[in-house]
Amino acid sequence: MYSDTVIDHFKNPRNVGELEDPDGVGEVGNPVCGDMVRITIKVEGDRLAEVRFKTFGCGAAVASGSMGTEMAKGKTLEEAYSITNRDVAEALGGLPPEKMHCSNLAADGIRAAIDDYRARRGGSPSAGKEVG
Repeated sequence: MYSDTVIDHFKNPRNVGELEDPDGVGEVGNPVCGDMVRITIKVEGDRLAEVRFKTFGCGAAVASGSMGTEMAKGKTLEEAYSITNRDVAEALGGLPPEKMHCSNLAADGIRAAIDDYRARRGGSPSAGKEVG
């Protein structure tokens, strides 16, 4: 049902917690299942120097938060903003169809944190980007 990568990221999640005095915060939830994630970021230059997550959700949501933050860390804001739920699911080795919505949490949370960072700096939140 779950790949070894999903199980590893669930049992040994990376980047768990919350950054003190973050540069951006993204909180998103999924109305289908009630899962929620909070992503906090630190930005240095144009890169995500640190990314942390806290989640209230199932194993797939935990694994997605772990993988999504690993994928985003060190990336430029634009590179991190372009991470999609499909990217997260593929990096995890796939998710069962009924759990694909969990991968949205990480990708959406990262974009929300970047939007918050940009808004705090007086910029346009999504910088006009459409993400699929």
